[in-house]
Amino acid sequence: MAKRSIITDSVVLPAPAGELFEMYLDAQRHEAITSHAVTIGPESGTPFAAFDGMLSGTMLRVVPPQLIVQSWRSAHFHDDDPDSTLVLMFLPAGHKARIHLVHLDVPAHDYQQVVEGWKTHYWQPWLKYLESIR
Repeated sequence: MAKRSIITDSVVLPAPAGELFEMYLDAQRHEAITSHAVTIGPESGTPFAAFDGMLSGTMLRVVPPQLIVQSWRSAHFHDDDPDSTLVLMFLPAGHKARIHLVHLDVPAHDYQQVVEGWKTHYWQPWLKYLESIR
């Protein structure tokens, strides 16, 4: 079996935790953040897709307004790689919010690309989006 790794990351963004939680689950606002069409919903079993099919998975559990758990895979995963599990926690941080990410079972061959992807395709664009609407 191929080696799998865990990614942990944390970012503070200038918006309340509940608002960030809702943005992630709202396909239209998620798309505004990433500039790519998104399929997403709050119900367990709802398909997830982003970045023109580069990311896919299923919503496993949503606990408003603080926890999202998804099965998740990138197009760079090999066919025999199992889905990874993404856990996002939305926590108050003063007048801002912290998103804490735990990403389990990321294949070692895609690890660095996924780590960089969170920064360049989510955290930085999300900050830019928030600055544009404030």
